[in-house]
Amino acid sequence: MQSLIVSVHPIVLAVPGRAVDLELRVTAPASGSNLPIILLSHGHGPSHFVSSLYGYAPLANAYAARGFAVIQPTHLDAKLLGLRESDHPDAPLFPRSRAEDMHRILDGLDAVEAVVPMIAGRLDRARVAVVGHSMGGHTASVLLGARHPELGGLADPRIKAGVILAGVGRGDALSAHAAEHYPFFRTIDFSTMAMPALVVTGDADASPHLTTAGPAWHADPFVLAPAPKTLLTLFGAKHGLGGVAGYDLAETDDANPARVAVVQDVTAAYLRSVLDADGRAWADAQRSLTIGRIDSK
Repeated sequence: MQSLIVSVHPIVLAVPGRAVDLELRVTAPASGSNLPIILLSHGHGPSHFVSSLYGYAPLANAYAARGFAVIQPTHLDAKLLGLRESDHPDAPLFPRSRAEDMHRILDGLDAVEAVVPMIAGRLDRARVAVVGHSMGGHTASVLLGARHPELGGLADPRIKAGVILAGVGRGDALSAHAAEHYPFFRTIDFSTMAMPALVVTGDADASPHLTTAGPAWHADPFVLAPAPKTLLTLFGAKHGLGGVAGYDLAETDDANPARVAVVQDVTAAYLRSVLDADGRAWADAQRSLTIGRIDSK
């Protein structure tokens, strides 16, 4: 039987000085208490609505059905906002603003609960994780401790663990396009990313628009960061990891519901193992894995 979940949007947090106010979606189980929180950061993809609070339903719904409260912001690089080509100093990817959005959400949980009374008093603010895909994976990385000298420290100690899905790798292996358009990627330092994290990559995710290093580049947050870290390599997966950003998206070139189910199951089990210190689901997820490989350090 499927667990009943509820989803509420838009929840608006007024943010003085931000180009627009911060809009959120909350997806949570309809019942239960002491819900751990997942901050879910969207990618920078080409669709108008997927890269916003309107996307990533396969992850948000699955996490809520497994007992998490999921909060999704619309970052300033969302295509629907029209700011990617603006003269904003953080454009087009808004890396600093993306991380600051997550700080503001955690600062504003009282306001979120006031707007969504069905979750009021049900959130466990001591158990917070971040999950991000693609550019959202970069956001997760810096919230977990990775640094850029020009951005400063953006880690948040309230975030206890994370999942980096097809995230950004080391700065000395950028493609010419990425070096020109996203030069801050050059300076990322994973040596300070100390918080527990699961890095998820596809062994067919070459991402030539981002890197010359091939699929291994996306594993750099695992390879270059200190323990404890875990790596899930999905066989045959490209950048969409089977379609985590949405249901039946035209831009998902490796659509595979079974692969998405693995991402849902393994990432949720990993977060439970870290946030709850309960390894049973994590052990089960590892035993049942048939289309990928798990490495840990």
